[in-house]
Amino acid sequence: MGMNEVKENEVKEYVKKRYSEIAQSGESCCTPSCCNTSIADVALRIGYSEEDLKDIPEASSMGLGCGNPVALAGLREGETVLDLGSGGGIDVFLAAKKVGAKGKVIGVDMTEDMVNKARSTALKYGYENVEFRLGEIENLPLKDGSVDVIISNCVINLSPDKEKVFREAYRVLKPNGRLLVSDIVTEGELPEDVKKSFDAWAGCIAGALEKNQYLNTIIRTGFEKVEIVSQSTYDIDLSQELKGKITSVQVEAYKN
Repeated sequence: MGMNEVKENEVKEYVKKRYSEIAQSGESCCTPSCCNTSIADVALRIGYSEEDLKDIPEASSMGLGCGNPVALAGLREGETVLDLGSGGGIDVFLAAKKVGAKGKVIGVDMTEDMVNKARSTALKYGYENVEFRLGEIENLPLKDGSVDVIISNCVINLSPDKEKVFREAYRVLKPNGRLLVSDIVTEGELPEDVKKSFDAWAGCIAGALEKNQYLNTIIRTGFEKVEIVSQSTYDIDLSQELKGKITSVQVEAYKN
């Protein structure tokens, strides 16, 4: 095992531990300093509407995103949707209402406590068109060409191997399938001390790629019509040195 693999495994284990703690405690935040803000307030600030939050189980909203990909995905009845890094299930439950009984939404998360929490919520509230699977987004537990749409909310930046994530996304999408993700990117390079901080990795910052590098990674894996459909400066509870350097983007891409 090379040094890079050792580092990647360390990052994964740290992120998994952090999100297990969030699942167990119910206290969460994407950035390390935002924990004085209510989860509902964070959800509203990152793009969910009050109507969205009324439509889904409260337990699924954990204030962990950086946008609302479901609002932009234009989901249609009967579609099969995959949520990468589904956490407590907020986007899965929102998507489930859009695709209806003939559709299906699959959430994949590497944190067992998150998957168990989401499954329990689905059972409690009677969701029959959702499924939560334990797995890594770099190695998806799905067949080739099995989903119509892939969504993800502030998760891919946590992966140490983003190219592998997008290759897997391309693999499991049907021909003409689409990808629509909210994520964090940087404007220019981040300071080295931030990049090396495990806390910043788990807080959705240090793993972020530079914006053009992020888009080029998606293109390199075979996607077409790759474009940013929406973006905004992400300054929620960031330190002064990071203000203006972090951007929340919503990216759309298609499999040919």
